[in-house]
Parts: sequence; structure tokens; C-alpha cells
Amino acid sequence: MLDLPLTPRATADLAGVTVSFADRAALVGVDVSIASGAVTVITGPNGAGKSTLLEVLGGTRAMTSGIRTVRGAVAFVPQRAAIPVGLPVSVRDVVSVGAWGRLGLWRRMDATARELIERSMERLEIRALAREPFSSLSGGQQQRALLAQGLARDADLLLLDEPTTGLDASSARRIRAVLREESARGVAVVCVSHDPAVIGDADCTIPLLDGRVRVGA
Repeated sequence: MLDLPLTPRATADLAGVTVSFADRAALVGVDVSIASGAVTVITGPNGAGKSTLLEVLGGTRAMTSGIRTVRGAVAFVPQRAAIPVGLPVSVRDVVSVGAWGRLGLWRRMDATARELIERSMERLEIRALAREPFSSLSGGQQQRALLAQGLARDADLLLLDEPTTGLDASSARRIRAVLREESARGVAVVCVSHDPAVIGDADCTIPLLDGRVRVGA
């Protein structure tokens, strides 16, 4: 991987990124610049390469070729948590993972981190559920908790995969509002979405088709 200067106001730059699997190319020569203080939505049909692009930005997917440059901390909010139903973790435990990601596993949780955890839950309107088992929450509540975990990371680049899919209207509205609040703070927010409301709120979109950015779309 090569390190190149970021473009002005960019939190992440990808240049000529290709990701190939055994039988196909998921991304082909993708060039994107992700602006700080903006909500960017990756759009396109199923199989277009949206999730792969998000994973490359997050550093969790190896590139076959190309250049990835990212400034600052990254938080990745999945669509659903891979937490076993019987695992005895509370909502606060789940949200706290974000703060541990910021501090490092072997550092003591300080007052600033604890306040960030509480504030993140409050912003997602789940503070009253802090002691409840995560597995007992509704889908919308779980997604709010996962976003609160991402906020507790206090990242410069916030990545989300289909953050409002299948959620009740109230949860979807709260999540969209928080994404806008984060961009107003200067965070670069990037999400994959088919939700017209999320796309309508975006400052910019990256339309993909067959692993390529659709120029002029």
C-alpha cells in the first residue's frame, strides 16, 4: 500500500482500487474521495460492490491493487450484530466496545470515555436500556446500540452498512438525524443504503454498477 497526500478536506482517498475474488472482480479501478463533514451514500443494485467498497474504506478487505489513504480513526457499524443470543452482554457492554477501540484494550476506562459512552446512548435514545440484555432488544433498538458503539469510537470516518434497513420509522429517523449531526461535527460519514430517505439526506452519492463507479449517474 502506498501513502499519498489526501485531497483537500478528504478523510479517505481510494485510487485505482481493484478487488478480485477467484471467479470475479468485485471492484474495478475505483477512484473516490470521501469528504470530512459530509454524508456520502454508496448506492447501486445488489452485487454492485457496495459492501466491498465499504470494507476497503474500513481496512477490513484486502485490495488486489490500488492505493488507500485514510486519515484518523475509523468506526464500522454493521447492519446486524454477530452476538450469540445467549451471550450475557448488556447494551452498555456493546456500546463500550467502541470506547475500548479508541483507548486500546489494556488502558483503563477513564471519565472521558465513560461520558462518551453515556452520551452516545443518550443520543440514540437507548440510555434507559443500558442494563438490558442486548439480545432482548428489538431490531431497531439493536441497530441504535450498534451506532452508539460507533459513536463511542469518536472516529473521523464513520462507516455504516444499510443502517436503516428493516427498522421501524422512529429508529430510522433517529439514526438519520444522528448521521447528520456527526457530519456537522466534521466527521466523514459513509453508508451503503437502498433507503430513499437516507439517499435523499446525502451530501453526495457514489453510484456503483458491476464494481465500477457510474460516471455521470
